[in-house]
Amino acid sequence: MAENIIEQHLLQATKVVESQVDAEIERLANMDQDEMDVLRQRRMDAMKREATQKQEWLQQGHGQYSEIPDERAFFDECKKSKNLICHFYRDATFRCKIVDKHLTLLAPKHLETKFVKIDAEKCKFLVERLRIVVLPAICLVKNGKTVDYVVGFDDLGGTDDFPTEMLEWRIARADVINYSGDLLTPPIAGQSKKPSSILGRDQKKTIRGKADDDSSDEDDW
Repeated sequence: MAENIIEQHLLQATKVVESQVDAEIERLANMDQDEMDVLRQRRMDAMKREATQKQEWLQQGHGQYSEIPDERAFFDECKKSKNLICHFYRDATFRCKIVDKHLTLLAPKHLETKFVKIDAEKCKFLVERLRIVVLPAICLVKNGKTVDYVVGFDDLGGTDDFPTEMLEWRIARADVINYSGDLLTPPIAGQSKKPSSILGRDQKKTIRGKADDDSSDEDDW
């Protein structure tokens, strides 16, 4: 009985969608030349705006993952770019290099966002102001305001070998990149096999990344 009701609802929904598509096809088919020209011009204008915006982003350094030298540069980038992703790193922290690898891949994919990194040891005032206590830390900024942080790898599956898509999904939840996937479901959801560590050994970690053998590449600041 319940299955029949569900099938009826699905059938009705399908008919509604089909009727909407048919109506749109009919509308386009009945357009005269002037209306078609207007639509074509709107599309061309939109493409020109997109190309202009893309060029502006590229001139501002979007499309690449670069390093900024100090706090002043950080605030300047926040003013220039609507969306900013800043990785606070330290050379001695191995997991920061993992983050570098993923952000290098994401930067050219998301021109709408500026991707940068900054040495936490060279901007201690900023680190204190943003209350960063664990590295790696990714600061997500929108319209000049910090909206979220990705701290360590707990939000990324708790493993060093998380896929780039996992970090992309996590960043997208803060609405600082364009994302067409499901924000409610992480890309690795449903995977039963636990990935092995990129460090060559499996470790059980606490929220601060401490391992059973007391070694860790996730550092308190």
